[in-house]
Amino acid sequence: MTREESSDALNLILTGIPSPTQIGAFMIAHRIRRPEPQELAGMVDTYLKLGPNLQSKNSQKRPICFGMPFDGRTRTAPIYPVTALVLVSAGQPVVLQGGRRMPIKYGVTSSELLADINLNLIDLTINQVQKCLCENDIGFIYQPKHFPLAENLIYYREEIGKRPTIASMELLWTAHQSKHLFVTGFVHSPTEERHWQTLELLGEKEIITVKGLEGGTDIPSSKLCIANKLDNNRVKRIELSPKDFNLYGKDQRFTSREEWGQWAIAAINYQGPLLNAVVWNAGFYLWVSGITETLENGIEKADRLLKSGKVQNTLNKIIKWKANL
Repeated sequence: MTREESSDALNLILTGIPSPTQIGAFMIAHRIRRPEPQELAGMVDTYLKLGPNLQSKNSQKRPICFGMPFDGRTRTAPIYPVTALVLVSAGQPVVLQGGRRMPIKYGVTSSELLADINLNLIDLTINQVQKCLCENDIGFIYQPKHFPLAENLIYYREEIGKRPTIASMELLWTAHQSKHLFVTGFVHSPTEERHWQTLELLGEKEIITVKGLEGGTDIPSSKLCIANKLDNNRVKRIELSPKDFNLYGKDQRFTSREEWGQWAIAAINYQGPLLNAVVWNAGFYLWVSGITETLENGIEKADRLLKSGKVQNTLNKIIKWKANL
């Protein structure tokens, strides 16, 4: 399909024009054949047209927008919710997105994880999300609330029993429609290549791809991680070795929300089994976002922010802001 045909197809599916049989057949066929970059770009075009729209204010630093699997995590303990708080504490805005537990993985979601650190943002209106981004440097798009049309696809995802091509597109979409740094995860090299081609078609200027935990954007602590960054229109390969910074360790297993919440709150207070992983991840993103000049400086800054209590203060500030709405 051309980009325009792919965009039209998803528009029809989201608005319920074809029959369920037609929609299911289309999604199965597309899954078998695999999507092409122009098709993914067309699908993103439709999401940008029909979905929520966030903008940064003129005086605000451009945010990092994280593209992560909507069907969540099941094996490894997520790092990104605490990483996001460290980034915000350093003046680096962040945009996250997610929904309810989704087939086929039904992993723990970003909304659940944020709630487990007492940051419940799912009931904000889209205008309040915009206000939160401008005033607190964090925006969270919750699909059931802010993009209900996309919820129509969940039935088909469950019935098909395999990740449809929409799952690949979700890794490449953000509701933020002004200047940003886009970060997306991948597992296999062909997937990363499709990401780059699609994002180029979409006109993204600042991109990072990460071979992260479970296809997300969390950098592992247990091994060398490969990332690629678009720098002055050239893709720069980055090899990230936690051993080089004395941050090597096992990637904690995800066991339950209760235990994860305890670990996350401990890390915010500069302790616990997730602390080094948070410092490692936040240090990397502080560096690539331009907050620090080197990766080593980024790690040092992340460590200071956590140790000083500033990250906890940031969390308290956002919770108070929400309570006063």
